[in-house]
Amino acid sequence: MAVRIEEKIVACEVVPETVEPAATPAVKEVKKGSGRPPGREEESNVIHMQPLMKRPGELTGATYKIKTPLSEHALYVTINDIVVNGKRRPFEMFINSKNMENFAWIVALTRVISAVFRHAGDATFLVEELRSVFDPRGGYFKPGGKYMPSLVAEIGECLERHLTNIGILHPPQVSEELLAKRQQAQEGGIGNGSLCPKCSQMAVVRLDGCDTCLECGYSKCG
Repeated sequence: MAVRIEEKIVACEVVPETVEPAATPAVKEVKKGSGRPPGREEESNVIHMQPLMKRPGELTGATYKIKTPLSEHALYVTINDIVVNGKRRPFEMFINSKNMENFAWIVALTRVISAVFRHAGDATFLVEELRSVFDPRGGYFKPGGKYMPSLVAEIGECLERHLTNIGILHPPQVSEELLAKRQQAQEGGIGNGSLCPKCSQMAVVRLDGCDTCLECGYSKCG
């Protein structure tokens, strides 16, 4: 703000400028190497995943073959494990095939799955997520009569088999009631069953006036 002086200046004095504390801009300390510009407050409410595991030079795993009517070439699913606290757990997944039609999404899928493995969290949920994927063009039947809604679902079944083999998942226990129903169907000479909407096995038969799956125990009668 300009001030007009009406009188003659006869003397002068230097007065130090005073600044109100409230007018001083807040400057926050920035740690060296943090990559944040000065004055930016570090976020304290960020939720971090578990620390990423480093890959050792050598891993042990298993390879599973998937042969579908969708292609003349088979897929080979390799899952390698790492030992954590004396127990094996999956670390990475690779899928290889001569058929390059699905190469892009298969590479993307295996990279995402491997990333979940390496963060040392519970990866068993991936089984259900993969097995719940349905191909809009329709699924196919595996040898033995089991229905697969998609190729992704069969990859999920491979993962389930591997997690069972290394002891992370456990096969479902067969109840005495289901064993009795299997025995009843065998004694009654019941032939091939229809598709089960729960486990996708061709094992639904008619017992005591009710459709019952002899594989997982599913029944419309509850």
